[in-house]
Amino acid sequence: MQEQVLVVWVYPYLSFARYYLLELLKNDNASIWIAMMMTQDFSIIRPDLIARIHALCEGEEDSIAIMATVSAELFHGVDGYNWVGFYRVVAPNLLKIGPYQGGHGCLVIPFDRGVCGAAARKGAIQLVNDVDLFDGHIACSSSTKSELVIPCFNQGGQLLGVLDIDSDQPHFFIWQDADQLDQMLRQLFQNASS
Repeated sequence: MQEQVLVVWVYPYLSFARYYLLELLKNDNASIWIAMMMTQDFSIIRPDLIARIHALCEGEEDSIAIMATVSAELFHGVDGYNWVGFYRVVAPNLLKIGPYQGGHGCLVIPFDRGVCGAAARKGAIQLVNDVDLFDGHIACSSSTKSELVIPCFNQGGQLLGVLDIDSDQPHFFIWQDADQLDQMLRQLFQNASS
């Protein structure tokens, strides 16, 4: 079964994975495929998307320019994201809307409210599978079902803001994607100005 799992993870060869699925089904091995699908988290963040964002932001130190580029690329590059944007730290314990893609966002979020506020206050990633179960969730959009918020720091450890990604699908985000995005943001914002 280890070999079968490796075949599924080879994302660039998706057509081969589809062929392999058909072979499994043909040989009455559907139960193996279903078990693999249920036990694996599959990243939706493609390596070429991360590479493109790095290339577009190479040498950029302006945090607003980086935020605008990241928002646009993620929103248009990942199916299932219905809002992608940044909330910037503009005063002690206060976030204000920054560059974003999607419908209108909340304009101001205090650190003590919502998923974005929790990420800023704790300085930690917030992955919420069901926003209705998050105490203090701010419903900027009624279509949001799950949310991923990642704090953004510069090299000096200064909190610049948070990346907020919403999906209209519950349980949409996985920790593997959160970690990939966190690593990317740390690299992009390391020399950024506030």
